[in-house]
Amino acid sequence: MFLVPLLLLALCSPAEAQRSPNIPRIGYVSATGNANSPSSHIADFQRGLRDRGYIEGQNILVDYRYIDGQQDRVPGLIADLVRLKVDVLVIVSLSAIRAAKQATSAIPIVMVSAVDPVLTGLVDSLARPGRNVTGVTRLTRALSGKRLELLKEVLPGMSRAGVLWDAESQGAAVAFQEYKAVAPALKIQIQRLEIKAPTELEHAFQAAVEERVHAIIAIIGTLLILMQKGLRILR
Repeated sequence: MFLVPLLLLALCSPAEAQRSPNIPRIGYVSATGNANSPSSHIADFQRGLRDRGYIEGQNILVDYRYIDGQQDRVPGLIADLVRLKVDVLVIVSLSAIRAAKQATSAIPIVMVSAVDPVLTGLVDSLARPGRNVTGVTRLTRALSGKRLELLKEVLPGMSRAGVLWDAESQGAAVAFQEYKAVAPALKIQIQRLEIKAPTELEHAFQAAVEERVHAIIAIIGTLLILMQKGLRILR
């Protein structure tokens, strides 16, 4: 798992942990999943720890917190982990990373960001993040234009594309702006299809029909992931 090398910068080695009376403690904040059904990110994270000799409950402790689509819980979850005095915070959520930066300047924060951390103000630069934040990110801004190009190849006459996104997701808002920025060069107009709850999905598709949208691109965020899981359960 790509997170583990970064964690090793903040934590001691397995042998050192076994000798120390104070076992290192990680606070992990997940954007999706819950205690009964953790996300795949957590499974990968746990596998990475085991591969490097870290056994939860023996030479390392991990406190998991789940946002699970309830953004209003974020400040409380972060505050709880700060009170526990964890040695490092691992966070897979843009809103939680921002909350953690506000809550502590002492605890190292290892972020997993799907959006540009510089553009969103999480770090000063990729070379020198600054303060107590480090981590990994997927710099996929160039893919926004490529996706529109591919759609244009499939539908040469396309002049209007809808972008479906979670209006409550800060990361999705950034991704929407990326599509909006590259669309003019391809002579494509972008139609906003924002939703804040599953009940608004039908209205979004109706708006797409009324605006004569030729294709729809979905920006995956917490809400759409939860909705996708719900559809799988119904099937």
